Amino acid sequence: MNQPSAHATPPRHVAIIMDGNGRWAARRGLPRAAGHREGGKAVRRTIEAAIEHGVEWLTLFAFSSENWRRPQTEVTDLTRLLRRYLRSELKELEQGGIKLRVIGERDRFGPTLRAELAAAEERTKHNTKFNLVIALSYGARAELVAAARLIAQQAQSGQLDPATLDETGFARYLATADMPDPDLLIRTSGEQRLSNFLLWQAAYAELSFVDVLWPDFNATHFAAALADYARRDRRFGVRPDETNPGRTAAPKQAGA
Repeated sequence: MNQPSAHATPPRHVAIIMDGNGRWAARRGLPRAAGHREGGKAVRRTIEAAIEHGVEWLTLFAFSSENWRRPQTEVTDLTRLLRRYLRSELKELEQGGIKLRVIGERDRFGPTLRAELAAAEERTKHNTKFNLVIALSYGARAELVAAARLIAQQAQSGQLDPATLDETGFARYLATADMPDPDLLIRTSGEQRLSNFLLWQAAYAELSFVDVLWPDFNATHFAAALADYARRDRRFGVRPDETNPGRTAAPKQAGA
């Protein structure tokens, strides 16, 4: 059994793969759109829980780049729900000190939705109480390719010396450039994979797979994930017997 670790403070950044809307609806004989609507209520509950527990950043995987392959009716329902959420919740986000940010290929959405997303970001950009990041039309591989493409262009034009590029420098080309990496990544519905979400940023995130469909996810589930996180020993590649936290352990040899 894991013992409580030294990091009693909550994770600074929690990322969530919100999975299970469709299955939630199917089990009740409802259209998938009903599951997405209930999932929207879970978003509100989770934001409130994150703020209550002292989390500073919350990133929600709302719409992946692969979701465009779904039936057009479902894509339409999802984008309509997003517009409704923006219009109904924006005032509360603004007054609640919540800064909204969107990452992903927003150019794939129509001009009306793009304008509403930009307006929401503008209206909340000076808020400092809490950071809410929504990943829309997002795919980590596409993000990495876009970063590599820009780096190549800058190297070709002489703006960048590739020999000086390190991991910190590379991260500045990502959509999350000025964000802390997630400390805890939660996925609901019992599935246990990252599904092309924050592959670079989640390199050292603690993973929590919760066997609850997203529309049923609530403050109790969120608190349980944080409690489990608090019991873990985050070593970032350092051996359990390494007494100097400032040193990185040498790589294990084969068979060690």
